[in-house]
Amino acid sequence: MIEEAIEDELRNSYLTYAMSVIVSRALPDVRDGLKPSQRRILVAMNDLSLTPGAARVKCAKIAGDTSGNYHPHGEAIIYPTLVRMAQEWNMRHVLIDKQGNFGSIAGLPAAAMRYTEARLAPPAAMMLDDLKLDTVDYIPTYDERRTEPVVLPSKFPNLLVNGAQGIAVGMATSIPPHNLREICAGLIRMIEDPEISISELCEIVPGPDFPTGGIICGRYSIRQAYNTGRSTIVVRARVDVEEGKKARLIVREIPFQQARDRVVERIADLVRNDKIKGISGIRDESDLKEPVRIVIELKQGHDPHIVLNQLYQFSSLQETHSIILLALVDGKPRELTLKEMMQEFLRHRVIVIRRRTQFLLASARKRKHVVEGLLLALADIDHIIQIIRNSRTQAEAKEKLMGVECPASMMERALGDRGYTDFQLERGISDTYRLTSVQTDAILRMTLGQLAGLEQERLAEEHSALLDEISEYRDILGDPVRIYGIIRADLEEISRRYGTDRKTVIDDEELGNYNMEDLITEETMVVTISTQGYIKRIPATTYRAQKRGGKGIAGMRAEEEDPVEHLFVASTHAYLLFFTNQGKVYWQKVWEIPQMSRESRGRAVVNLLNLSPDEKIRDCVVVRNFDLPGHFLMMGTKKGIVKKTELEAYSRPKRGGIIAIKLREDDELVDVVITKPNDQIVLSTSTGMAIRFSESDARPMGRNTSGVKGISLRKGDEVVGMVVADPTATLLTACEFGYGKRTTFGPGDEMAGKELPMSDEGSEEDGLIEEEVPVEEPEAEDLGSANRYRTQRRGGKGVIDIKATRRNGKVVGIAAVHDSDEVLMMTTRGKIQRIAVKDVSVIGRNTQGVRIMSLDEGDSLTAIVRVPSQDIDPSEIEAASAPIAPVSELPIDESLPESTSESDVSDASEGE
Repeated sequence: MIEEAIEDELRNSYLTYAMSVIVSRALPDVRDGLKPSQRRILVAMNDLSLTPGAARVKCAKIAGDTSGNYHPHGEAIIYPTLVRMAQEWNMRHVLIDKQGNFGSIAGLPAAAMRYTEARLAPPAAMMLDDLKLDTVDYIPTYDERRTEPVVLPSKFPNLLVNGAQGIAVGMATSIPPHNLREICAGLIRMIEDPEISISELCEIVPGPDFPTGGIICGRYSIRQAYNTGRSTIVVRARVDVEEGKKARLIVREIPFQQARDRVVERIADLVRNDKIKGISGIRDESDLKEPVRIVIELKQGHDPHIVLNQLYQFSSLQETHSIILLALVDGKPRELTLKEMMQEFLRHRVIVIRRRTQFLLASARKRKHVVEGLLLALADIDHIIQIIRNSRTQAEAKEKLMGVECPASMMERALGDRGYTDFQLERGISDTYRLTSVQTDAILRMTLGQLAGLEQERLAEEHSALLDEISEYRDILGDPVRIYGIIRADLEEISRRYGTDRKTVIDDEELGNYNMEDLITEETMVVTISTQGYIKRIPATTYRAQKRGGKGIAGMRAEEEDPVEHLFVASTHAYLLFFTNQGKVYWQKVWEIPQMSRESRGRAVVNLLNLSPDEKIRDCVVVRNFDLPGHFLMMGTKKGIVKKTELEAYSRPKRGGIIAIKLREDDELVDVVITKPNDQIVLSTSTGMAIRFSESDARPMGRNTSGVKGISLRKGDEVVGMVVADPTATLLTACEFGYGKRTTFGPGDEMAGKELPMSDEGSEEDGLIEEEVPVEEPEAEDLGSANRYRTQRRGGKGVIDIKATRRNGKVVGIAAVHDSDEVLMMTTRGKIQRIAVKDVSVIGRNTQGVRIMSLDEGDSLTAIVRVPSQDIDPSEIEAASAPIAPVSELPIDESLPESTSESDVSDASEGE
């Protein structure tokens, strides 16, 4: 006696039963899309040699063999499964070629299996191809008298093309049928670009394609299913409206898995119960040529469109179908996306082709070995015959033949140069060789007819052909590209031979309110834009942090003529405001930007934004919420002009863009930041100057204005960046030759609380407001002021931010950072490095900095951006991801100080 708690026994027994139902009965395998009962029927028919060209046999014979050999659940279960696989209104491409009464779309049942006959249809034959070439694993059957395949090789993408329905214990699957041509095209596209997104796949596979046609209402639910593995779609019947004195509705297609007779009965019940009052009569005019033709006569004076909407609401002319992309992956139930289902099929095909090639290679080698023995025997046939004649038994003859030493010269003469070289690679180099047991057995089985000259030539040709086959098989096994080429050729052939036009129409009309953004997981993305306008996004987690001074990793395939120009970090749910060289602004959600691999070039931005031919992106800014009181967009230009406009003014963009700022012909936008009351702005220039002033110095203006002076520039200088000063943060300045440093902002309280006189009294319509602002010359600084940026009046020359010399180059960008942050740096050749901010020393302003990135010869730093710490709230990410302005390719001013040695660079303020 074994004592056990009843709850433990019940739990263990139930779980055993549940897993048995899930794995062995109810759910399809993701590789061949078949349940065990369906697979066993096809295998039994293959055993009976019921190929598409063979004569059909009684279904009773098929069901009996399946039950007796493979499926121990009775013929009453097997026959309905066989019938369903033969019904063209249930399968997009039938797997069984039927003969007899297999039911109808009207809902009539099939005849008894003793009256019907069947054989394999071409798609099923393709699923069984190469089954005997060791392409799949086998397991013992229920009675352990034979074995059955775990899965079929399945050259045909059955799961997506024919779909699947199944209810297990605690889970269910509901995969709709799809169009074969679209699925094959999608698989081929995945072979070409394994990084393809689900959105791009949806352009190739727009949605399900039911064998009964119909209309799918809306694309949102389809995208939701393909992205998450679950959704519900609404399918309507295709109905023609004939208007006139007495209008009528003609139903030509009904929703998937609806019986025509039940549809008619349901409509008749609605009319009898006065649920729908505009119908005067209903007739079923269906025939063999038109399986569905239901004519609904309307009463005079009733609007047919209103009646049709009532039918959609109350009858089965409109049905909701669940999509649950659940299948067995490696024997375990798993919900999949569309891309994952395609990936699993391709992975299965790769394994099948590799195993098939290995089997064929082994068979070819075995046959080559036998043919080599026969060729050797024919080369010295008199001696071979003498040995056999002088032997009393075959065993004695075999032993003597195996003891014969064949000279290498004889082997070379028998096999030829190519064959002998291959033979030496297998057996090694020796003066003599001996026949193997397999070869002597083949020699003893030779007939006298094989001594004829033509037979000897045939063996030589076979040996040469075997060498070619072995070389071909080796090449396939050693080259994954060739394997995918074989898969692609198979898919193209299947699509060409069996592909059909789409039957189901997908209507853009959505039934309900949906937000596509709900499907997108919120995560931090790195977005890059190249000089020639190619854009992409990559998860920020792709770039692991490195030590300061590293070389980084490839961020994209950047050609010399198309370097990276913009780099910024944003949440997938944020907006990107694109500011162009023509002073316009466009916006796009981050998740709508294509996600690609690190090495890919990206997608042309003109495919996302409606840019004019001469329009180029000059800057971007990340915005999460436009409705923020007191928040402004502060814009800075290359010539030192700044302009402040309410953030809400940019919340209603048009397809062709809206005006952001009025620019001079020789000026261009550099940077845009979001400001709030009491913020202070820091402008930085390419020669290492910086100015800090209060955002209140620039009064708010409309969009169609130019702004006011922010900093006075020396000849040849220009603004390269703008940030909002944060007393708790530091200013990271980066130069083009990979040097940089951090300096504390400081409180900046020299001008705090003082009323700054403003002289810009012009109106917004005047465009640029020319003003006379006293210019402050840089003052001699004490040790304390050298470690921070004091507040000045807008329009001054500023203070030294960094020594820009020939050693470190011009300034390319700035960023306000905290010790817990990280920064991303990108070069013109597309390399990206991610480092921790704390690895960069905090030193004074009047220094050259330290090396923060090692650059290859001819490469230069082009952008730097802050990556917020992981604990930051996603809603605040727009404040943490200020964009970097484009880098001007200006030569370093010869008047700059000469480069100092590495030892002269101080990592602390004492060096000033």
